[in-house]
Amino acid sequence: MRLPYQVFIAFRYLRSKKKHKGVSVNTAISICGVAVGVMALLVVLSVMSGFQQDLQKKILGANAHIVVVGNRGMIPDYQKYAEKLQGEKDVVSFAPFVLGQVMVSSGSRVHGVFIRGIDPADEAKTTEILSHIKDGDISRLTKDSDMPGLILGRELAGNLGLLIGDTVNIVSPLGEIGPMGMLPKVKKFRVIAIFEIGMFEYDSNLVLTDMKTTQEFFGMKDAITGIELRLRDIYKATAVRKDLQGKLGTQVYVKDWMQMNKNLFSALKLEKFAMFIILVLIVLVASFNIISNLIMNVIEKSREIAILKAMGARNGGIMAVFMLQGLFIGLIGTVIGLTGGYLLGRLLDKYQFIKLPPDVYYLSHLPVRMEMMDFVVVCTSAVIISFLATIYPAWQAARLNPVEPLRYE
Repeated sequence: MRLPYQVFIAFRYLRSKKKHKGVSVNTAISICGVAVGVMALLVVLSVMSGFQQDLQKKILGANAHIVVVGNRGMIPDYQKYAEKLQGEKDVVSFAPFVLGQVMVSSGSRVHGVFIRGIDPADEAKTTEILSHIKDGDISRLTKDSDMPGLILGRELAGNLGLLIGDTVNIVSPLGEIGPMGMLPKVKKFRVIAIFEIGMFEYDSNLVLTDMKTTQEFFGMKDAITGIELRLRDIYKATAVRKDLQGKLGTQVYVKDWMQMNKNLFSALKLEKFAMFIILVLIVLVASFNIISNLIMNVIEKSREIAILKAMGARNGGIMAVFMLQGLFIGLIGTVIGLTGGYLLGRLLDKYQFIKLPPDVYYLSHLPVRMEMMDFVVVCTSAVIISFLATIYPAWQAARLNPVEPLRYE
């Protein structure tokens, strides 16, 4: 099978004659420009995907995939809903919880937090928060003692100056009405464990205790705030949520993890898209190199273009020669950039040679997650931009009058 003459000539034009070194140098610069643009795009998008995955992991480490809450702030008949959830094939496990806002006081230090009452056995099957315990023993949470146990985040413990075994006061503004008006409710707890998820919002604003203790503290009797659900596939959360909402009725409200963190993940997606647009400018700059390279090539090869036209080559064939030349530059640069971006991403992920201060970012290194769709979109965009850059120089070559270059031959 013989190659069309346009392909053969386009390959030849990637190299210049020995007496004209400029075009070949410009070709190399154009290829490097495309390669650098593609590599930068792939590495940045992979790092941003890594940050998003790490954030998602930390959010799901403290929260369930789906939460069922009562429309009036509580669910009085928990068992009725538990029976309905037992037969759901997409639900791996579920756990009841009680949630309320309180103040934690230790000496002269006070901090507002969310207190979550849990059943440790069910909670361990449903969320990963208990796996982030760094100090202490959670088995003491349900043991009978003179004082109920409390699990704090590391940031909160540091702010209040608390250690394992210290006692704190939990204060609820919703207490009993006395002669002087509403009296806050106060209860003493003992710190039995400290967790660290890696997100400041949770490590400084969440405390855990036994569910029965929380029910008594808030005067809820046997009612609960909601039910946490763990799914087999977290990305089916939206579909499962809609299905459960129909089955459980209008007395409860079903929320999934994407819905509860919609603003945060939307901001991350927008930031990733903005970075893609900004870094595509590198490829656009490289496309200008391709344009200048092809224009110089058209000027240098004007005599050869005239000969081709005199031999019967049509304008479309001449255009194809230079469009293929620019396309080859884009393809070679894209392949080099793809290889470099993949290798650099692997090196960043394996050797973690870019370190981050963990006390600021809660990360010791740049997280990397390479997604196939990012690679496809970046490489396709680079090839299309490179191809579009060839249109004007190729059109100029096709318009060349063959008489002028050959007049004095």
